[in-house]
Amino acid sequence: MSVLSEKIFGYARVSSKEQNLDRQIDELKKYVPNSVDIITEKQSGKDFERPEYKKLRMMMRSGDTLYLMSLDRLGRNKLEVKQELENLRATGVNVRILDIPTTMMDFGQYGDMQRSIMEMVNNILIEVLSTMGESERRTIHKRQAEGIAAARARGKHLGRPNVDYPINWISVYKRWQNKEITAVAAMRELDLKKTSFYKLVKRYRKENCFDKT
Repeated sequence: MSVLSEKIFGYARVSSKEQNLDRQIDELKKYVPNSVDIITEKQSGKDFERPEYKKLRMMMRSGDTLYLMSLDRLGRNKLEVKQELENLRATGVNVRILDIPTTMMDFGQYGDMQRSIMEMVNNILIEVLSTMGESERRTIHKRQAEGIAAARARGKHLGRPNVDYPINWISVYKRWQNKEITAVAAMRELDLKKTSFYKLVKRYRKENCFDKT
């Protein structure tokens, strides 16, 4: 296959309409030559039934490269993400994840043994990160359920929340609460606007029964 036929794509995703894609797009532009090849989506990552991602999968061919800001932008379900990575590898699509530096390396200069070792390292890192992401999501859901149950026990009626918690909410929230990062930095990491960020802070504190924290 001619090298000229190989293309570079980017994929940016957030879970809700209130979240912002700009930071992901700006980072992906550093690696994707043509901005029209950066596919964006405001859709939950619970599965791969996403319109824009489906279109992207149809566009990609063997030898193409796909850039992601982080592993959780691909999806939230550990087993499905692993399966999708295997499918992409089988198709011949190279996946580069910006916050996993070893996936950004060009293995073409190495021998077979070194390539195998680096691929094994990448697989381990992906396994660990996907497990952490799934665990964090389950913790959020568990605390949500506990908070809702506690609110109902106090006679409060809770409607459906307008904004979803980002996948990395707990870790970023804790760093902000501990004054390790500013609110602006937290909003940037979470891809949230100011109004949505403080709305989630208020809701999270109520659900976890520490309104005065």
